[in-house]
Amino acid sequence: MPLEAPFWWYRKRGVLASALAPAGRLYGRVAEARAARVEPYRSRLPVICIGNFTAGGGGKTPTAIAIAALLKELGAKPAFLTRGYGGTNKGPVLVAKGQSAAELGDEPLLLASTAPTVVSADRVAGAKAIEAAGAGAIVMDDGFQNPSLSKDLSLVVVDAGAGIGNGLVMPAGPLRAPLEAQMARAGALVVIGDDGKAAPLIEAFESQHKPVLKARMVPRQDRRWLSVLPVIGFAGIARPSKFFATLRANGARLIDARSYPDHYRYSERQARSLLKKAKDYNAMLVTTEKDWVRLPDDDGSDAAELKHRSRPFAIAVEFEDLAAVKALLAAAMAKARPQDPPIKARGGASRGVSK
Repeated sequence: MPLEAPFWWYRKRGVLASALAPAGRLYGRVAEARAARVEPYRSRLPVICIGNFTAGGGGKTPTAIAIAALLKELGAKPAFLTRGYGGTNKGPVLVAKGQSAAELGDEPLLLASTAPTVVSADRVAGAKAIEAAGAGAIVMDDGFQNPSLSKDLSLVVVDAGAGIGNGLVMPAGPLRAPLEAQMARAGALVVIGDDGKAAPLIEAFESQHKPVLKARMVPRQDRRWLSVLPVIGFAGIARPSKFFATLRANGARLIDARSYPDHYRYSERQARSLLKKAKDYNAMLVTTEKDWVRLPDDDGSDAAELKHRSRPFAIAVEFEDLAAVKALLAAAMAKARPQDPPIKARGGASRGVSK
């Protein structure tokens, strides 16, 4: 079961954070030493990594989808590589219709609606599978801290409403590794939203003459339906409060907002509770796309009924300066090694990818 981020991560450094700071420094040193021992695999395809400095989400998946769309505009044939957090299948496996979030995780199901998606806990095996499938570029959803695969461009996503919290390394804070070491590997910063909590990070990138790309979350659908009935929102993501604020900003009259940990699996009891309240108050149930795909399809359970009775509110990342993003992507594509003819498996099946 995924755990919620400790409350002190996104507050000023206090007693708990200070007490855990030595453990964080040790964690950081171990992570750096482990990375230094790895000889990364260099794919013959350009590798664009979408990651972040901290544990938890920050908009990586919608950013990866937006980047894939731009790569298509540049004439590339992108494929996603993701580890499939929370799924049982460690891959490499090509996401296909009919597979579930329980098997593959929630992000791969969203990614696969945009471009071919390979789930692989072993990033090198996943990259080789994508090479064999004839793609023209690899877009990694997460994997910034994974040293096994060389990246041609790493875009680090930060939620402007959260920043990097107290700036300490886990378990004292949300950073996955020391900030200085992570910044050295970053190609550009993607700031989602307008809140000032990302200001120190923006200044740090600008001082190193690294690009800062502004972006925002926008609805991917007509939002007028949100104001028809009262809304009960529920979300099991890194920052549910951000989703609820988005609903309100788009006209929802939120009468209840239920938060759960990231990648949460809803119990039958919770599903019944949400369904009952929606019926009692003649309200709509609205959730995130990630939550909606995690709910089971029609298997007779209350959780499946919750999926049937709920509606996902789809959002997308919109860049402020599209030309700047395209220029970065074009430079990364040009920097990658010259392309060999794609390796085709016999009989038309892709080698290394299970169906």
